[in-house]
Amino acid sequence: MKIKLLAIGKTDNKYLISLIDSYQNRLKHYINFELEIIPDIKNIKNLTEVQQKEKEGALIIKKLLPTDVLILLDEKGKEMRSIEFSKYLQKKMNSGIKQLVFVIGGPYGFSDIIYKKSQGKISLSKMTFSHQMIRLFVVEQIYRALTILKNEPYHHE
Repeated sequence: MKIKLLAIGKTDNKYLISLIDSYQNRLKHYINFELEIIPDIKNIKNLTEVQQKEKEGALIIKKLLPTDVLILLDEKGKEMRSIEFSKYLQKKMNSGIKQLVFVIGGPYGFSDIIYKKSQGKISLSKMTFSHQMIRLFVVEQIYRALTILKNEPYHHE
């Protein structure tokens, strides 16, 4: 199975970029992982929130394959502890899917089309984080989950 993380807009903080890169490199030893950035939409000040979400949704759909399993990182999603998330990933790996795609939406979330197309929602916290920081948290949690599955000493309970 391959895991892809889609995110809207670039990360401009060099420290976050460095940390994200570090976890991406670590993930290479466990799974085929890709972080793909969808460029910010231009002229957003002329768009309503709904229009912006619809434009971002269309860009997300263009990045998906018909066989992809789409999971949204959404504040209304299911919260899991790291061990639960590792079991969740194991279940997905065992199910025979080719690519699991996690998506971090834009500042207003997702369009209705994306919600309908998704096969699940996960919340990382009840708190709100910047979209740039969420990328780091997701990559780290995927790494943590895979080390848990391999019984490696990264995670402590």
